Formats: sequence, C-alpha cells, structure tokens
Amino acid sequence: MDRNTFTGLFLIMIILAGSFYFLKPNEAEVKREQVRIDSTKRADSLKKIGVSPNQKDTTKTAAVANPAVDSLALKGPFGTAITGTEANTVLENEKLLITLSNKGGKITSVEVKGQKTFTGKPLILFDGNENKFGLNLNAAGKVINTNDLYFTPTKTGNTVTMRANYGANAYVEYVYDLKALSNKVAFNINLVGLQQVIAGNTIGLNWQTTLLQQEKSIESEHRYSAPYYKYLDGDVNHLSVSKDEKEDLSKGKIQWFSFKQHFFSASLISKQAFEKGSLEVKIPTAPGQVKFYDANMQLPYAHTANQVYEMEFYFGTNKFSTLKAQGYDLEQQVDMGYWPLKYINRFIVLPVFNFLNSFGWNYGLIILVLTILLKVALSPLTYKSYLSMAKMRVLKPEMDEIKAKVGEDNPTLVQQEYLKLYKKAGVNPLGGCLPMVLQLPLVMAFFFFFPNLFELRGESFLWMKDLSTYDEFIKFGVKIPFIGDHLSLMCVLMTISTLIMTYFNNQVSGATGQMKYIGYIMPIIFLGVLNSYPAGLNYYYFLANLMTFGQQFLIRKMVDDEKIHALIQQNKARPADEKKKKSKFQQRLDDYMRQQQQAKK
Repeated sequence: MDRNTFTGLFLIMIILAGSFYFLKPNEAEVKREQVRIDSTKRADSLKKIGVSPNQKDTTKTAAVANPAVDSLALKGPFGTAITGTEANTVLENEKLLITLSNKGGKITSVEVKGQKTFTGKPLILFDGNENKFGLNLNAAGKVINTNDLYFTPTKTGNTVTMRANYGANAYVEYVYDLKALSNKVAFNINLVGLQQVIAGNTIGLNWQTTLLQQEKSIESEHRYSAPYYKYLDGDVNHLSVSKDEKEDLSKGKIQWFSFKQHFFSASLISKQAFEKGSLEVKIPTAPGQVKFYDANMQLPYAHTANQVYEMEFYFGTNKFSTLKAQGYDLEQQVDMGYWPLKYINRFIVLPVFNFLNSFGWNYGLIILVLTILLKVALSPLTYKSYLSMAKMRVLKPEMDEIKAKVGEDNPTLVQQEYLKLYKKAGVNPLGGCLPMVLQLPLVMAFFFFFPNLFELRGESFLWMKDLSTYDEFIKFGVKIPFIGDHLSLMCVLMTISTLIMTYFNNQVSGATGQMKYIGYIMPIIFLGVLNSYPAGLNYYYFLANLMTFGQQFLIRKMVDDEKIHALIQQNKARPADEKKKKSKFQQRLDDYMRQQQQAKK
C-alpha cells in the first residue's frame, strides 16, 4: 500500500468517526423515537383486534368521567366535593383571557391577548390537564389535594369565587379578581371553619405546569427559560436553564416564584410570603413542550376561624418596563448578563434604547442609531488603539534587527532588548490591547441585551422577518454539525465583515507568523455559535464591524507613519533620565528580566 492510498484511507476513517460522533442522536431524540415506536406498536395491536387507532376507548372515558366512588368517601372529608361534572368559567379583560375549571377551582388556561406564536396562533401560556394547582390539606387524618375536588363557581362581574364545602360553615374558597387593563389576577385563599379539621401549622401549595412552545427556535426557548424565585430579603435567583434540576428553598421566606419562558412568564406573588418550598424543572421530550415546572410551597396556618392568604398572579410578557411596573423586582427575570454586564445594560444601554424607541422608529433603524452612538462614545479608545498599533508597525524593522542580532535561541534577552527599545521610543506595547479590552464589556453586554429584548419579538427589518430569532437564508432540512439545520444570512455577513476587519488589523499592526492567522479562527467559530442567535444581535455586530472599519479608515488618513517614525526617533534621541521614578509594574518587569538573564548565565 503506497503513501497516498494509506493517507486517503486514514482520512476516510477520521471522517466516518467524526460523523458518528457529531451526528449521533442526543438523549431527548432517543426518547422521542422510543415514544414514536411505542405508538406505532400500539396502533398495530389495535388494528389486529379490529379497533381503529383514532377510535376513542369509550369504556375508559366513561370510567374517568364517572369514577366509582366509595360511599364511605362521600361521608368523609369534603365528601360532597369528591364528585361532579367539570365545567369552565371565563375571566377576560383587554390583556388576558383566563379559563377556570370547577375541578380544582384552578386556572387551566391563560391566553395573552395581542400576542401570537411564531405560527400566528393565539399565544397560550399553558392549557389543559398539564396544569395542576391546589392545596395539600391534612384533614381528618387524610391528605386532601384540592386539585381533585369539585368547586362551586360564582361569578360577579370580573370576579369568580370557587368554593369546596367540607361541611356546614366549613369550606375552602378561592377568589379570582381580574381588573381592567391589568396582567395581574388578584387571588385570595380563604379557609373558613377548618381550624379544628386541619392538622399542623403549615399547609402545602402545589403548582405544576408544562409551558408550550411559542417561538421558532425551541432551543432558544430552552436557553432562556427557567423557574425564578425571590426570597423576601434577598435577590432574584433561578434554577438551571440547560438541565433537569430540583432545589430546596429553605434560606428564608419566599416572596414569589415564577415559571419563566423566554418572552413570557406566569408568576405567583404571596403578600404574606411562603415559609419555605422547593422548585423543580425538567426538559420534556414531547414536541411543542419547552419546560415542565413544579413548585411546592409551605404557607403558615394559625388555626383561626377564617384564615386568609392574599396573593397575585402575573401572566404576561417579559418586557423589562412591564415587569418593573408590577413591582417585587420581577424585572430581574430578564437576563441582562453577569456583573458588570447587567449594570451596563440596565443603566446605559436600556435607557438609550428606550429613548430612541420613543420616536416610533423601526427597530432596525434604532439598532443602527444605537450602534452609531456607541461607536462615537468609544472613538477615543479606538483612536488610541490604532495609534499604538501604528507605532508598533513602525518599530517592526528595528525589532527584527534586534531579533537577528541577539538570536532566536535567547528569547529572554530578546524581550529585554525589546523593552529597552519601547522605553527609548516612548511606546507602550500594550497600548493597542488595553483600549480593546476596555471596549469588551460593552460588546459582551449586547450579547445578553438583544436576545432578551422583548421589543424585537415579531419585528421585521429588510429580509429579517423577526429580529428576535434567526433569519433563514438557507434551510438544510437536516442538522449539520457545527452549523445546524439552517444558515443565517445576517450571521454570514457578520462573519465576512469580521474576517475583513481582521485582515486590515493585521495590516495595521504588522502581525506576522502564527499571530497573523490566529485572528481568522474566531470569526469562523462565531459563525457556528451565533448562527442560531437572533438576527438583531448579528445585525448589531455587522454594523459595529462596518463602523469600526470606517473609523479606522478615517484615522488612517489622519495618522502619518512618517511623523510617527520621526517622533519615535526624537524620543530615542533624548538623554535617559535615570532619576525618573519607574512605575511598580515597570520595576517588577525589569527585575524579572534581570533574574531570567542571570539564571541563563
């Protein structure tokens, strides 16, 4: 076997191994495939016995609708509320359409008016039997879950009262009140005449639900969805966004918890605070489902004749200003990044964005103006960075002479001679990097700002139909390693502009060798990372690259290499001032170089 044949076979083996590794299904895909196989087997077995797969099992339905009830159970705790016929009651205002069920006396469905899913359907936060809500009461030696009881509804205006009777003048009552133009539902729990029935000093409240997909990218919804909570005297925190997790909340009283989705939230605020509790999040495998949330909270019970718990539900958008208007620090659910990025976004970027938004412009134009303002503010740093790189480029021939004179086998002495040259020429070798480092927090802040900005949701600009998600220039139909199942045109333009910027920066700085090519790697990596990120974010990075290129073009016209060279020669010609006090950094650097030189000798 010759060398070419061996090399070809070796490369084929690498490609096959890489394909098996990158294209192997993840755990969620395996589970979904198993569900599909089980459904197919069940359909085949039903066909064999002459039953259509779509035909309802009337016997089972009847058993569920009319369960057999033990006569003793009817005489036990809440015996009259064990059976009933499920019926719905609707609460509605200009912002919400809420459906309540007499079974459990709970909210079974919430529609946020004025909002649509990515397919254009009404936006439903949760719906159906996937949503459970109720109290766990230790009554007469049994644990009663009110989610299983049938309540008697009474509607007066936009207020609905749900009551489950225990006995004469003893009952559990839920009161829902929806005000006009509000995303909040006032919710009171009244425990009347149960002081001798309920055991213990606390009662449990359980709320679990499965949030439905609203956006085009369910991966993006996974990335920004999690249960949030706030201790009464603490900060807002959340569970994992990327994996299943359960957390006990026992560090203090809990003011509220929230089932947060990417752009929408369902929150429960307790005015008397929960004693303690636990939160759980799971990533479901069923299509169209984003996250499963489960909350178990403890409420204090004082064994009074009329125990009242005052609460509020919030159902609505995760728009920062809307959440802030609700109080209780709900706006901290909007992920503005880590410290100090969140402060940059909240106190600099967001106010400027809101000011520009007040003019009623298209959001593509707002991002353009926002980028211009940012680049103007950072222009002094850009100028200093370019000037430092130009000085280093002018010094490059002298540095090459030093390297050739000293020899590449003595890098410590080469660096020491470089430092002497920098000092004589009055050049800071880090002068080109420091301004870029100072700009980095602002660049990173936008990485969190645009993906969590509700205002961009559903807003179009040029060919981008929705600035809050990716634009599909090419849709592959299958997932390709590193890229995904699509190619974003704005991400491609951003990558191309970054590569061009890298080329011109190399020309300015005079980079050679490996340093010349390292800068081209990061844009390619960002292509794979940002391809599934919002078009608004890639649009900003694209504009920033264009404006940086324009700034450097103007600065290059203003900066004369010959004048820089003449200035450097003047600095070198000045007599060295040995009495001049060195900085601590320079002193430590000189000491280090001296020690290295002595060790080598």
